[in-house]
Amino acid sequence: MVLEDVDHTPALGALVGEVHATIAQALKCEGCITNGAVRDLEAVEALRFPLFSRRVSVSHAYAHIVEFGSPVEIGGLTIQPGDLIHGDRNGVHTIPPEIASQLPDMVRRIQEQEDELIRFCRSSAFSVGELSDRMRSVSQDCLPPGPALTK
Repeated sequence: MVLEDVDHTPALGALVGEVHATIAQALKCEGCITNGAVRDLEAVEALRFPLFSRRVSVSHAYAHIVEFGSPVEIGGLTIQPGDLIHGDRNGVHTIPPEIASQLPDMVRRIQEQEDELIRFCRSSAFSVGELSDRMRSVSQDCLPPGPALTK
């Protein structure tokens, strides 16, 4: 569920709390993204319903729906109806559908590379020269196919 708070001053009051999260789950929503405020964090966390918001507020907002199924902008990210969205505690982004099937393999490769780099940095074999070589190798391995990126 993606909600854009279109007030002149967004996020003064909470758009989503325990009640709306429960309703959203009944409607098969997986989480909520909003530029507005949310509340009832402990209760919503117990529901395992992720919230991504501009802020937390102690009070309700006087809210009503003005449009449904339209593109919205949340924190500079334009979200279209039907977009594939990923969010975690670091933020939210959209994923192009044409690369979605490649994500599990790419995530696995990146995690393996990061784990190896962390092991190396914690080892007695650590050196700045070797770190530089490894970082260059990781950067090259993770670049998408196509022309080389330059500064």
